[in-house]
Amino acid sequence: MKNQNRLTTYIMVSLVLGIVAGYIANTTLANPAGFADTMSLLTTLFLRLIKMIIAPLVFSTLVVGIARMGDASEVGRIGIKTLGWFFVASLLSLTLGLIMVNLFRPGDALVGHLPATTAAASGLATTSLSLKEFITHLVPSSIIDGMAKNEILQIVVFSLFFGTAAAAVGPKSEPLVDAVDGIAHIMLKVTGYVMRFAPIAVFAAVAGTIAKSGLGVLQTYGVFMAEFYLSIAVLWGVLIFIGFLFLGKRIGRLIAELRGPSLLAFSTASSEAAFPKTLEGLERFGVRNRIAAFVLPIGYSFNLDGSMMYCTFAAVFIAQAYGIEMSLGTQMTMMAVLMLTSKGIAGVPRASLVVIAATLSQFNIPEAGLVLLLGIDHFLDMARSATNVIGNGIAAAVVAKWEGELTDPIDKELADTPLP
Repeated sequence: MKNQNRLTTYIMVSLVLGIVAGYIANTTLANPAGFADTMSLLTTLFLRLIKMIIAPLVFSTLVVGIARMGDASEVGRIGIKTLGWFFVASLLSLTLGLIMVNLFRPGDALVGHLPATTAAASGLATTSLSLKEFITHLVPSSIIDGMAKNEILQIVVFSLFFGTAAAAVGPKSEPLVDAVDGIAHIMLKVTGYVMRFAPIAVFAAVAGTIAKSGLGVLQTYGVFMAEFYLSIAVLWGVLIFIGFLFLGKRIGRLIAELRGPSLLAFSTASSEAAFPKTLEGLERFGVRNRIAAFVLPIGYSFNLDGSMMYCTFAAVFIAQAYGIEMSLGTQMTMMAVLMLTSKGIAGVPRASLVVIAATLSQFNIPEAGLVLLLGIDHFLDMARSATNVIGNGIAAAVVAKWEGELTDPIDKELADTPLP
């Protein structure tokens, strides 16, 4: 626990130093963009190290969890509870995004200041996710290819089949399950090594972004960002309150365990970067490994609460900026579309913007409006990523509570302490 607090402190210090270094580079260097490119190398290195861990860690922990869970009916029961929670959380996040953007109406300030069409390209794919593309993305043609591309959803699907089959085979599969369990423990150890680079990556990510865009980008979009961050804070409050209804006072301990992973996700603007540490934090909290290893990977594809809230918030903001009034019925329809198109593309770079781009075209809203957000998307993604970690952590703890798989670490320590 002391090491966790130390890492959190280092990340916080690196965050502040990154802002200072980025500002100095932006205001004093002749080529701040070159400095930003150099800093991006360190960030890219760290994120690639994290992605190197994700596939074997998800596969090994999920397979062992399912194989030792029991029969297929138990897996199905837990899966239904998990997806049920994810559906409610997704609906809540999307709805809250709609409520907050209609309450604040941040796009009204830009009405009349935009041309009918924006010439700048967003550089994003804007085609909607068809059923064929979704199925293609869902089921891997080769698990090796899925792992090579870090397609979490494809790895989850294969692991579900593999783990269920291992449980059905019985004793003959035990040696293999034990070997896969050994891989999981090794990958967690590797995670510890990789996390030592986290403060450096945080410094580089923040310094590079500020050096390239300057603090002015924060001032220009300050009102929009403040309103979005306030909306995210409301979502956090709602999620924590719901968690309190199920977990009681222990929700405070859970949030404390998720503080480090959330800060890491916030600093790097990457939910993936926090996956290994979130898994460790849940286990320290008392969520049994087989539940945490089952719920968390699925959550990374189906329960990105912060990203989904952003989808409705940003889509309606762009419509407001172009003076397009959307009826309540149209907004509800948009929410239903986003509920479907936001699933299963967690591995897509800048996934939220891709989903928004696909949705705008279906409601005759200029897709070029995304250019309004590209300059500050990194700072918005920081809040989205941290929220995704909190949402998935609470989901795993609640499912564990429903299954009677949530232990009290204090009781466990007392039980493990030998009598004098």
